[in-house]
Parts: sequence; C-alpha cells; structure tokens
Amino acid sequence: MGSVTALGIQDSVLDLETQLAYHLQGNHYPPVPLSMVQPCIDAIDAYYDEDFDRQIKMPEGVSYKGLDTAPASAIIDQHHLEFWLPECD
Repeated sequence: MGSVTALGIQDSVLDLETQLAYHLQGNHYPPVPLSMVQPCIDAIDAYYDEDFDRQIKMPEGVSYKGLDTAPASAIIDQHHLEFWLPECD
C-alpha cells in the first residue's frame, strides 16, 4: 500500500506539506509525528541542493542517534521520501 499511495499523493494537487502529512501518517507504522513534516521538507530541499549531509534540526522530542539533528540523507531514507525526489541516474 505505501508506495502506491505515496505515488498517488505525490501526483496530486495537494500542497507539499499536506502530501507529506498524509504520507507520514498513512504509510508508516507507527505513524510518524506530524512535527516531522518540516524536517522532511528541509531534507528534500537539501537533496535538490545536492547537500545530502546537511544537518536538519529535529523537532522537540525527536532525536537521531541521540542527537537533535540528522543528515538529510537519513531523513529521506527513513521516511521513504524518494517519491518526492527526481530520479537518479
């Protein structure tokens, strides 16, 4: 269900924040907190800037390996954001 739903959401007229909110809540178990929407957007922006190691601030109460920041690539991988990224060669 997850990848098909993500493809449908990504191809919709919904704004990016709403698309990601649906994806994080509906395609993950347990659902990812909505406070992760902005870090996901920041990670997508870093990807487009080809800055895969950019440190993204985590929301209060969320950590990555005990830190309050995470690399953009980890956020993209862990939250399955590839549907919002251009295809790589």
